[in-house]
Amino acid sequence: MTKLSSWFVVDKADLIAGISVAGLMLPEAVAYAGIAGLPPHRAILAGIAGCLVYAVFGRSRFAIVSPTSSSAAILAATLAVVPGDATVKAGLATVAVALAGCLFVIAALLRLGGITGFISRPVLRGFALGLAITIILHQLPILVGVPVQGSNIITYAAALFAAVLQWNPISVAVGLVALVALLLLKRLPGVPGAFLVLAAGILASYLFGLEAHGVKLVGAIEILPQWPSLPEAGWATYSRLVQFTVPLVLILFAESWGTMRGLALRYGETLEVNRELGALGAANIASALAQGMPVGAGFSAGFASEAAGAKTRATTVFAAIGLAILIACAGPLVALLPEPVLAAVVIAALTHALDPSPILHLRRLHRDFYVAVGAALGVLALGVLNGMLLAIALSLAAMMHRLASPYVARLGRLGDSHNFVDVSRHSDASQTAGIAIWRPGETLFFGNADTIFGEILARSNSEAGLRAVILSLEESFDLDSTAMDALTEFEGAMRRAGIRVQFARVHDRVRDLMTTAGVTDVGSRCSFSVDDAVAAVLAASGPNASMPRQV
Repeated sequence: MTKLSSWFVVDKADLIAGISVAGLMLPEAVAYAGIAGLPPHRAILAGIAGCLVYAVFGRSRFAIVSPTSSSAAILAATLAVVPGDATVKAGLATVAVALAGCLFVIAALLRLGGITGFISRPVLRGFALGLAITIILHQLPILVGVPVQGSNIITYAAALFAAVLQWNPISVAVGLVALVALLLLKRLPGVPGAFLVLAAGILASYLFGLEAHGVKLVGAIEILPQWPSLPEAGWATYSRLVQFTVPLVLILFAESWGTMRGLALRYGETLEVNRELGALGAANIASALAQGMPVGAGFSAGFASEAAGAKTRATTVFAAIGLAILIACAGPLVALLPEPVLAAVVIAALTHALDPSPILHLRRLHRDFYVAVGAALGVLALGVLNGMLLAIALSLAAMMHRLASPYVARLGRLGDSHNFVDVSRHSDASQTAGIAIWRPGETLFFGNADTIFGEILARSNSEAGLRAVILSLEESFDLDSTAMDALTEFEGAMRRAGIRVQFARVHDRVRDLMTTAGVTDVGSRCSFSVDDAVAAVLAASGPNASMPRQV
């Protein structure tokens, strides 16, 4: 083991892992370029630039920053809605990659790494499932050797199976054999399955003359790097492109961070989210300068790097160098690669996303199942781009629904302790006669304050002999103006009804706000614990106050 620089160490395992990953990157790059409707060399240059730049700025030893299936699909959907011919759209693709890189860098500088939390994991799982089905379905015409068109997923599938008599049996056989081989080789960790299948496909094409049997080949890949230039497009086109780049950044980072964090946690390593944002931004800017495609840390390449035994970030450097050598030295051989083999590589790489168990697990938990299903159906019914926007909307809607409809617990003392728990879940909890203790399950804000206080007011007014209400605000670190208004209105309504309101577990910021808002006797009416609040109410009621009663 020798020191190469101050930021990574060369290890034989990294060299082997890098070569293995390069064998996967080549067929995936060509296939993902086809998904985006761009020449193969753009994906190859993107993979080389992305890996090299990420190795400098990033910190994940497993991340392989290259084109991904999801980013390719979203880029294709984005280019489909902007006007222009193929040349203009190729230029707009470069602009979209540069914009994505700039958005990543801006988000890193503003420390917005937590923004991915607004896309919940159930939505990501549903989106990944819908996207995997969509991409696989679009690879099937390549595998069977029949061009197919369709305005939506249903018509596309119908057209594909309606043309079953036109399927090329040789193309189908090549694709199926490649797919089965890839799935079997996946079970052998450390074996570069994609590279071996790639080599076997090239050999079969040479020996059996597959092109003469109607099997389409990749053809010559010309690497002609040139400086990017702005295409001649109007302001309206550029502004629309900016709008559609935001979903690209969100899904690219969500996928990348999910891969990086998942692998890091598996080995007890830590990553800084905003640093990874900046690293991805730099990688995408480098890809744009090379006129490449959007890049991120995809699931298949990341887990392939782990399986191959990556030790440091040197793996991603060796992968980039290996990819460059492979395309430079084996260009004529790559031209013989059958396209059905590429389709098989994409399908095999996405099989993990077809696993329904994470979504079925949500059903067993009775949590977010329909949100995940809705995200998957949104991609299938509305397309990748609109499906992504729907997935984001579902994330926010699910969060708002949970926050706007919180559970309000009635608390009681647990035995003779100082602990207060939900009486509906603990039969041995006791309440103090004449005192109702309420605890909202979520922080109070403008979307739920009126609902929560309305529920507490109605339940308190329906209870005979009630002389005090204790409101536990432990979930509310701060209050907005609407929540503060609702609290003072609730406190006034209770006072007019002759019921004392005592506050428990009040944070200091909320205390300050209550004082500023004019709530009387804040010091004596705010307690640090529910037990202290009960004691304060009993003390204010005099020596004849009632003792606890069992419920």
